[in-house]
Amino acid sequence: MAAKYKPGDSLTYSASCVSLRWVPLSTVFIAINGPCIYFWVCLSEDNIQMREVHVNNYKFEDELEFFIQLLNKTALMEIGARDTVTIENPPLDSPTEEEVANDMIQVDVRYCQSSALKKLHDIIVTPIADLIEGNELTFVPEGPFCLVPFAALQDSNSSYLSDSFRIRVLPSLTTLQLIHDCPADFHMKTDALLVGDPCFKHIIYEGRRLVQLPGARKEVEMIGRMLNISLLIGEMATKHEVLKRISSVALVHIAAHGKMETGEVILAPNTTRENPQPQEKDYLLTMKDVTEAGLRARLVVLSCCHTARGEVMAEGVVGMARALLGAGARSVVVTLWAIGDEGTLEFMSFLYDALAKGKKASEALHQAMKCMKEIEKFKEVIYWAPFVLIGEDVNLDFKDIRS
Repeated sequence: MAAKYKPGDSLTYSASCVSLRWVPLSTVFIAINGPCIYFWVCLSEDNIQMREVHVNNYKFEDELEFFIQLLNKTALMEIGARDTVTIENPPLDSPTEEEVANDMIQVDVRYCQSSALKKLHDIIVTPIADLIEGNELTFVPEGPFCLVPFAALQDSNSSYLSDSFRIRVLPSLTTLQLIHDCPADFHMKTDALLVGDPCFKHIIYEGRRLVQLPGARKEVEMIGRMLNISLLIGEMATKHEVLKRISSVALVHIAAHGKMETGEVILAPNTTRENPQPQEKDYLLTMKDVTEAGLRARLVVLSCCHTARGEVMAEGVVGMARALLGAGARSVVVTLWAIGDEGTLEFMSFLYDALAKGKKASEALHQAMKCMKEIEKFKEVIYWAPFVLIGEDVNLDFKDIRS
């Protein structure tokens, strides 16, 4: 992006200086500079449309960034992501209603009266709607846009963006190029690591004991039956055992507690440790652990709370999803908010049924969302929209994985 942050209202740029053959069509780059949002929409290898949107007549960049952050928080409140679902694995720490309310007071209320999901659609999708072709959308967001629930955005007719498009997210062009440049035989085609309901009975995390996850156990048992693969559950699902196996499988699926700030995963504590009382290093699967272990997985599914989250930087979210991709994973499915046992089990049954039929990850995720919307009990956004596909659009051959 040689002219980054300095496009006109609508410009066509030649990409002859850079090969974009490996960038999917209808890839949308989103960034903030000053009081404006800039979009780059890849229509073909040599045609990138750039557009600029000045939002709410703001004068400063921090006003706009704060507004997008506010809309993300308000969207979560509308969705009910923190208080309308009884969950076995609740968020470990989340902002209070008072904190969110205080944030809202600081922003001009004119811009908060309509649905946050519709307002986000107006800001992100409407300005480029005429450029989008086909039924796939790939977002490359920067800053606060990384935490937008793209699948749940609503147009003026209350239709969700995921009704019309298969959606995935890329942390950056660099990430996509690294994946594309991998040797053809780099990513594994066989075997799976299925981890669920680790034993937490000895763990005291942030002053409290964690509840077990019976739904997570059922989830990996269901996947295990489909693949005829043995599981790591209960006391067997230790950090040590996971790290020992994680670099040699095509599929990684972990159903456990997630740490809200980073998306890091809480596993059963290592049996060999310095202190009888498990310390965080004994059970928390960290970004550093994953990076050092190295991965060759085609798909990693973190069926845990908040695994799409992390520290929001200008270049995107620095969290577990990015660490997994940086460590060698080709694609990851992560969550934007706390997820419930029962709904997640249902969602994953649809997801893996589609994957087993040979569908690509984006299509399988789209199909799972569609199926959830058709069930009265799970039709609300909170049940189907937290799941985000980040990275390449892969498929899995279950026959190879079983072998």
